Amino acid sequence: QVQLVESGGGLVQAGGSLRLSCAVSGSIFSINVMGWYRQAPGKQRDMVAVITNSGSTNYKESVKGRFTISRDNAKNTMYLQMNSLRPEDTAVYYCVAPTVGSWGQGTQVTVSS
Repeated sequence: QVQLVESGGGLVQAGGSLRLSCAVSGSIFSINVMGWYRQAPGKQRDMVAVITNSGSTNYKESVKGRFTISRDNAKNTMYLQMNSLRPEDTAVYYCVAPTVGSWGQGTQVTVSS
């Protein structure tokens, strides 16, 4: 079973930046699709960004131009660079490998106004 461990969350002021990391046990190269999801208080969990092994990406409309997803297969790590953060980005962020059914434990991101 693939294990995913997130890090990099925290408290930041609006307009600030954070970079989330997701360390993957085993070979990330064998996982075609990986992504970041988030769940805000009282809301459903939804997709933030996904990336394939070939580097194709897809983003939630509200984060386009502000967030960048990337993966380093040599380091078995996926990243989410978050710039120009807004209070509405506040949520628990999860690293996900949907094709193998694995989720990380989540990392809290809080953006103050």
